[in-house]
Amino acid sequence: MSLAPRAVLVHRTTEYEKLLARHGTHGQAAFVLAARGRSIEEVAARHRRNDQALTEVAAAVPLRWRRTRVERADLDRFLFGPEDVVVVVGQDGLVANAAKYLSGQPVVGIDTDPGRNPGVLVRHRARDTAALCRAAVAPGGKVDALTMTEAVADDTQRLLALNEIYLGAPGHQTARYRIGPDGAPSAGESQASSGVLVGTGTGSTGWLRSLWLERGSSLRLPAPSDPRLVWFVREAWPSPVTGTSLVAGELGRREGLRLTVESDRMVVFGDGMESDALELTWGQTVRLGVSDTSLRLVA
Repeated sequence: MSLAPRAVLVHRTTEYEKLLARHGTHGQAAFVLAARGRSIEEVAARHRRNDQALTEVAAAVPLRWRRTRVERADLDRFLFGPEDVVVVVGQDGLVANAAKYLSGQPVVGIDTDPGRNPGVLVRHRARDTAALCRAAVAPGGKVDALTMTEAVADDTQRLLALNEIYLGAPGHQTARYRIGPDGAPSAGESQASSGVLVGTGTGSTGWLRSLWLERGSSLRLPAPSDPRLVWFVREAWPSPVTGTSLVAGELGRREGLRLTVESDRMVVFGDGMESDALELTWGQTVRLGVSDTSLRLVA
């Protein structure tokens, strides 16, 4: 007998909960904020909306299904199963945070604060949860396959991201490396920079787009489902031994960008999850490209 689907509710600690954890009580947190000319009421109201949405979503999960919850900080320790339906309750970025730990499970995005969130990935309301859960497991259900990017190191470490992958030195120091297209006969161009960003069409509405606009780039940004990536080097520094000729480009399905580390240490992390980064040392190589894994977002 096959297992019933399991609804995994992904959420994150609210700003209000963090304030209570730091100051102990609502009154003390309100006092501290008031001394800074701020009010706790807006933060508390957002918390109530988030809590109400979580309660409504949990109640709407089909009765025969199994269910569990996982907080954003615990995603790297949570084991997702092939029969899971991942219900992300929160902001767009929370979908990206969860995506790197998935392997094809359908994802439902529930917006807890309509009007405040762009709603690119959290497209639905809590009241639609029951119908969306059924659609997620129904044959022929409408799902958008969103392109993801991956980094694979020469020691087999692997990292996935829905928006973008960042490579750079920890602590915002200068990163030193060689960069070039995958399969090139030479080792690539030696560079010193603030790091390299490789992103998808989903990521082209955020950090990647800001670099694209700043450069006035002629590159065409991909759509979320396009099997294509764009990449930028941040603030490359020209010197007698470092160049700036390879600072932007795009990657198709079977193309890759290869970096060889020439610093004592570099980190590679995706979608802002710096706490769950790959660490590379001098001489290691990492390849970046389009992942064979996509995010299956229930439409």
